[in-house]
Amino acid sequence: MGKEFEIVREFGVEASPEQVWDAITEGTSGWLWPVEYEPKEGGAAPFGGTVVAWDPPHRLTARTEDVEGMTRQTLNQLDHLIEPREGGSWVRYVHSGIFVEDWDNQYDGANKHTDFYLHTLGQYLLHFTGRRAAFTTLDGPRAAGAPDAVETAARALGIPADAAQGARLRVRIPGAIVADEPVDAVLDYRNPYFIGLRTDSAMYRIFGRNHFGAVVGVAVHDFAPGADAERTESAWREWLDTVYA
Repeated sequence: MGKEFEIVREFGVEASPEQVWDAITEGTSGWLWPVEYEPKEGGAAPFGGTVVAWDPPHRLTARTEDVEGMTRQTLNQLDHLIEPREGGSWVRYVHSGIFVEDWDNQYDGANKHTDFYLHTLGQYLLHFTGRRAAFTTLDGPRAAGAPDAVETAARALGIPADAAQGARLRVRIPGAIVADEPVDAVLDYRNPYFIGLRTDSAMYRIFGRNHFGAVVGVAVHDFAPGADAERTESAWREWLDTVYA
């Protein structure tokens, strides 16, 4: 039997409402994954949904009654309200819907993922706003579902166990190492569930979905000229298979 959920976040960003609107409609490959909206009320939205509100650059609401590819969910709605504020914008984000099974685990995962995704949105708006990214995402092998899989990834990347969020590091990022040398990066997000690394030209996200019944996943948002998503995927696939062999 289904049970409703609601996840609400409010936050400020150093970007105009127009820049925020662009990020959540046209620039999603830069912080989330590529999605498309038909730009009108009643238009098509991701996962077989419908645009309920389309009022640029102030409000975007999309609702899906029967979520494609999500057997554990029968209703999903995303609502973004954007208001101008001095120095930027204020955003109210509401994710609601119905989970039909494993409610506690599904809600916990969605709640924690929300913070990571919205943090990445903030990083995009602060460092890469308006730029389009080559997006890559992939999951690790079965062994990446182990309880310590996130820590295993951190060690393989060269992230010290005591590195705090915001630290500047030299890390070994698959596909970005030149002449066997680590690259400079900022550890922009770090907790037991997620790792976020940012360089001058890309953001790398490690998702600890091993904590929610799945395996560690990776997403890369590459803003470099000529970025090749297929080459990036190949480099990370080899890395994941080696790390979790």
